[in-house]
Amino acid sequence: MANQYSDVAGLRREYVASGLHKTDLSADPFDQFQRWFDKALLAHPDDATSMTLATADEQGRPGARIVLLKHFDKHGFCWFTDFRSEKGEQLKENPYAEILFYWYGLERQVRIRGPVEQLDYAFGERYFNERPLGSRISAAVSHQSAPVDSRSTLEKAVEQMREKPESEIICPETWGGYRLIPERFEFWQGRENRLHDRFRYEFADEQWQIHRLQP
Repeated sequence: MANQYSDVAGLRREYVASGLHKTDLSADPFDQFQRWFDKALLAHPDDATSMTLATADEQGRPGARIVLLKHFDKHGFCWFTDFRSEKGEQLKENPYAEILFYWYGLERQVRIRGPVEQLDYAFGERYFNERPLGSRISAAVSHQSAPVDSRSTLEKAVEQMREKPESEIICPETWGGYRLIPERFEFWQGRENRLHDRFRYEFADEQWQIHRLQP
């Protein structure tokens, strides 16, 4: 019987970006991230904040999904979600994660790993109230990741919520933000012949140590 699945082993692409050298890097990984992030915003402003969030439960079973970066500073990288979601449950069991940015047009990746903490309700509430009305309603009616019998059930809940005064559409206590506090960064630059440039920052002896990694 013919194979009904696709064999994509023959697909190829070449990386043509210029190299990344240790002397190009900032001594501070947050500053280095800001440099690359600014270029990503110029190249692809609609997608620069997209990041893969990888978590695992207490048994080590992984989960990964795309979320949007909403804030970052020297304290860490923040996103918002339903605390009852699969990622929320995994972070409750195992508050450690990795985020990955992949900027296709620039042939760059950034991996950031570290412990995760839940943000104060006021932080999430402030961001919730800045969102468009439709997004606030969706967050208010949805128990993210929980089964539902049909889309029409969700749409009915949305319509019922729309009938309320806007002042009554408030941030649920089950919705808010997380912050990943970096312990390790990796900056990856695609290079020709798959001889990529990779640099890892790790915090040791009260400072960030930079190491080149083999591709």
